[in-house]
Amino acid sequence: MIKNDIIILGIESSCDDTSAAILKNEAILSNEIAGQKVHEAYGGVVPELASRAHQQNILPVVDTAIKNAKINISDIDAIAFTRGPGLLGSLIVGTSFAKSLALGLNIPMMEVNHMHGHVLAHFIDDEGKDKPRFPFICLTVSGGHTQIVLVNDYLDMEVVGTTKDDAAGEAFDKSGKLLGLPYPGGPLIDKHAKLGNPKAFQFTAPNMPDFDYSFSGLKTNVLQFLQRNTKNDKDFVQNNIDDICASLQATIVEILFDKLIQATRHFNINEVAIAGGVSANSGIRKRLQQEGEKRGWKTHIPKFEYCTDNAAMIAITGRYHYLNKNFAQQDISPSARLKI
Repeated sequence: MIKNDIIILGIESSCDDTSAAILKNEAILSNEIAGQKVHEAYGGVVPELASRAHQQNILPVVDTAIKNAKINISDIDAIAFTRGPGLLGSLIVGTSFAKSLALGLNIPMMEVNHMHGHVLAHFIDDEGKDKPRFPFICLTVSGGHTQIVLVNDYLDMEVVGTTKDDAAGEAFDKSGKLLGLPYPGGPLIDKHAKLGNPKAFQFTAPNMPDFDYSFSGLKTNVLQFLQRNTKNDKDFVQNNIDDICASLQATIVEILFDKLIQATRHFNINEVAIAGGVSANSGIRKRLQQEGEKRGWKTHIPKFEYCTDNAAMIAITGRYHYLNKNFAQQDISPSARLKI
C-alpha cells in the first residue's frame, strides 16, 4: 500500500560531489552537497582521491540532510542511490552506504541512472515553474556526457544523439587548462566570455551525422590556435582572454544547438529542456531562451542547484521508481558505464 506522503532519501556519489537529499512527494526538504577541493591541484578529478573523500563525507552529509529536513531517520520510506554511470570507486561508496542503511532500516531502495536524474530534476516542485509535458526533448550537457534525449515518460527515455568522443563539458575544461585557467575551467570561460566578442576568432565545428556530437577536434583546434598565436606573442592569451573565451563558448553553443534544432524538427516537438552541469552556462541558457522565442518552443531551464551533480535529482527519480515498485536487491552492484 502506497502512503499519501512518501519520504525518500537520495544519495549521489558518481564523481567528486557527495550529496544527500530528502524528498517529500515532489518537494525537496533538504539538498546537501560536499565538494572536493583536493582535485584542483591536479587539473581534474583523481578517482582514488575522490572515493576516499566520499568515504569521509557521506555520513555527515546524510546526517545533515536529515537534520535540515527536520525529520527523523525512521520517517524515511525508501532510499534512492546513483548506480551509474560515473567513477566506479565513487559509486561503490554511495551504493554500499545505501544498501547498508536500507538493510538496517528495513526499507526498499531504488537504483537511479545518473543521467535520468539530470533530466527528471525538472519535475522537482518549484513554485511558479512549469514542468515539462511529455514528450519533450532534453539536451543533457555535463563534464562526461552530451546527449539529446527524447523523453516519452518519467522512466521512458531514448538517447537520439550523443557525443562520439569527448563531452562539451570536457571541451570547456580542457580548453580552460590550455588557456592557463584553474580547474574547473568551464565556469571561468563563461565568466570571461561575458566580457568578450564572440566573433573575434573562429574555431572549427565538426561535421557529424544525424544528431551526434564530437568535441575532440575542437580541443585540438584550440591547441593549434594557441600554439600559432603565442609563437610570436607570448602575451597573446593574457591580452585576448575575454575574446578567446567568448569565441570558444559561442562555437560550443552553436554546435550544441545545431543538432538540438534538427532533433526538434525531426520529432516535431516544441517542449525543450536542458540539463546537466554545463546547463548552468549562461551562453547555453540564453541561447535556449532565444531559440524558444524564435521557434515557439516551450523551454525549461533548471535551477542552478539542480544543474550540477546533486542528490535532489536522484531522489525525484527514485520517487517514480518507488511508485512503479522498481526496487533494487541487496546483491546489486554499481556500473561505471550504465546506459540511459
